[in-house]
Amino acid sequence: MSAHRQVLTVFDRIAEAGRPDLWITLRPAEEVLVDAKAVDERVRAGDELPLAGLLVAVKDNIDVAGLPTTAGCPAYAYTPDVSAVAIQRLTAAGAVVLGKTSLEEFDGPWGLGRPCGPGAAEEVVGLGLAGVAVGTGTAGSAPASGVFGLKPTPGLVPTTGAVPTMRPYDCLTVFSPNLAEGLRALAAMTGPDAGDPLSRAWPESVRLAAGERARIAVPGAEGLAPLSGPARAGFDRIVADLLAWGAEVTPVDIMPFLVAAKLLQDGPLAAERHAAIGEFVARERTVGPAVAKAVLAAKEIPAYRLAAEQARLAEYRREAARVLDGFDALLLPAVPGQAALAGSFVNLLDLAAVAVPAGHAGGQPFGVSVITRAFDDQIALDVAAFLGGEQIRTPYPPTGIDLVVFGAHLRGQPLNGQLTALGARFRGDVLTAPRYRMVALPAVPPKPGILPAADGAAIEGERWTLSPAALGRFLAGLPGPMTLGEIELEDGSTAIGFQCAAGLAGQARDITAFGGWRAYLRHLTATRHYTLAS
Repeated sequence: MSAHRQVLTVFDRIAEAGRPDLWITLRPAEEVLVDAKAVDERVRAGDELPLAGLLVAVKDNIDVAGLPTTAGCPAYAYTPDVSAVAIQRLTAAGAVVLGKTSLEEFDGPWGLGRPCGPGAAEEVVGLGLAGVAVGTGTAGSAPASGVFGLKPTPGLVPTTGAVPTMRPYDCLTVFSPNLAEGLRALAAMTGPDAGDPLSRAWPESVRLAAGERARIAVPGAEGLAPLSGPARAGFDRIVADLLAWGAEVTPVDIMPFLVAAKLLQDGPLAAERHAAIGEFVARERTVGPAVAKAVLAAKEIPAYRLAAEQARLAEYRREAARVLDGFDALLLPAVPGQAALAGSFVNLLDLAAVAVPAGHAGGQPFGVSVITRAFDDQIALDVAAFLGGEQIRTPYPPTGIDLVVFGAHLRGQPLNGQLTALGARFRGDVLTAPRYRMVALPAVPPKPGILPAADGAAIEGERWTLSPAALGRFLAGLPGPMTLGEIELEDGSTAIGFQCAAGLAGQARDITAFGGWRAYLRHLTATRHYTLAS
């Protein structure tokens, strides 16, 4: 559907919904249609726009050029000339901004807003009034509106152009009706920015998958005690689904996470509130009393208490890392009124999270948050994709290096664990161009060798993706006589793949006729059984 048609459809829905309370600024349809027409023209001209026509709602504490930013406080309003960097990246990729969504006064991730209830940014997506919404916080409230919330590792998406609340712990989030749409937007927003000193690039070593069986930590009985009976039953159902998927699920003590969440309330870290907006609140008497009290009280926090609290936070981070050691993700229930359980601590503890809607429990919206260590975002996305019945085709980050394997590193073969231990991601089966030969090398465990040949054939293999650092570690442990070189695939593309020295071909059995290593192993098994029977 063209961007122009999508805008017309969405504005019809907005009129039918009758929810003006969700918007602080809704752009006129005629103005949005001008942007949509420009996107359609660029698409027709052949421009590559991965988000062409995606309609975006933006929480009104994030700048959009030409639209007032109020942070929910009319006296604070200003009209920026440039959009926040994340919004610039979305529109450059073809997205179109609809307007700015409502929020409570200076609503942020630090406890003055709703306790895990739905915000307007989530609601506009849940009602189908926008393709995605960009907000702030920890995404744990997304399931209350029946949508997904993608909260990346802090710093991956720069906060340049967002109203600060607690600057070191602020983070932009994406709300979407499905993972695929949200991930497209998140990928476009990701990348460091010189204007945000806390922004971060992906490290060279990133895990792109959890391995053959995801290891999931869940709260023990004490951690689940605040849940109602229906919510507990809903969470148990999700756990049962994960077990059926093949995941290993283990109860853990989540108290370190819950205690850390309390630091966001009235502890010394609240000094960050005053650093962010204290001067404005001190001179502006129209700010609500609850916000004014919290912000102005933070001015009185002495530096030694803040330093001590930051040291405590470092201890909590270390303790959280200890709890997560040996696990790929932590699964928590996300229910209205339980902000800590939904993961309000994730930014403080430098974690990534994906909130997944899971229907209703006892008449209340229900969902879960999948939480991972920093930069393990893709693992959270994979678990969320299973729970949401989706498949993720492009990993986050999308910059790994492809490796084609043909023998003992195939799935189910003895050395496959070397790949999965490095966080390698299975991308699918492949077939080489018909110009390779395969030989069975005399090795333990048995392994094949691939070498180019004019009289060759197409050979079956698998494509895996690794981070650059993981590929380097893999190469460092590669035994002779194996080497890596360029392999041409049947579609004409190339990838790095296993080869062996041509001089070994004369010493090894040629098994090209089998078309692949698994077929050869099946032949050996059948031959062995036949010999024993004879």
